[in-house]
Amino acid sequence: MSKTSAAAAKALTSNHFELFGLVPAFALDVARLEAAYRDIQSKVHPDRFAQAGDAERRASMQMTTRVNEAYRTLKSPVQRAKYLLELNGVDVGFETNTAMPREFLIEQMAIREKLEEAESGSDLDSISRALSLEKRELEIQIQEKIDGKHDFAAASGLVRKLMFLERFGEDIDAAYEALDA
Repeated sequence: MSKTSAAAAKALTSNHFELFGLVPAFALDVARLEAAYRDIQSKVHPDRFAQAGDAERRASMQMTTRVNEAYRTLKSPVQRAKYLLELNGVDVGFETNTAMPREFLIEQMAIREKLEEAESGSDLDSISRALSLEKRELEIQIQEKIDGKHDFAAASGLVRKLMFLERFGEDIDAAYEALDA
């Protein structure tokens, strides 16, 4: 087995954190993740294997795909949290479990109304700032539940809220685009 094939086998069987030499945790040194990503990419990128045999080129493509997927997952707070919950045996079931606390939903409906009534970029800026603060507070709570207390079940509900806010952020982006049109 060539070095590339051996590296591919390891990359394909390790978890995302192991792949980048990171401790599995919600709190993440993004600079360290990016440095590890660049280092691995420089070693496995398909351009380096353009003259290699079919097996090595395939292994390079597999590793590159795996590294890119792992990087995207760990870079996103929502995806990183979901991944950590899965690693810790929590069936996240976010697609089927959409129950949210009533007070959270009422708050979100009020914010959605503000978004629908927004008439200017400054209105959207205000909504966006409030959303950013709320997301940051949830990320802190998720970090406490996952890294501090290892309470993965409680973290699951917080991650669902964060996912909801992420989607709302996309709606805000769409509203900015509509104002620019």
